[in-house]
Amino acid sequence: MASAWITVVVLTGFWGVIGIIVPWFIPKGPNRGIIQTMLVMTAVCCYMLWLCTFLMQLNPLIGPELETKVIRAIKMEWEGQ
Repeated sequence: MASAWITVVVLTGFWGVIGIIVPWFIPKGPNRGIIQTMLVMTAVCCYMLWLCTFLMQLNPLIGPELETKVIRAIKMEWEGQ
């Protein structure tokens, strides 16, 4: 579970840099505001997509639905009885 937290911290830092730090280094020009907005929105959307996907895989809500007979048959097959 510790590696999950490391992953979250690293990716949060990465998208934080893209969305917060990088827009300050955009050169002045007529489209600077649009480029800054695009960078921030891209960072937020990509981070939220990644975070939702990561958290859903960390604790899945839907598991396989098997009947008891099937589970027993699988257990017998795998144990070689």
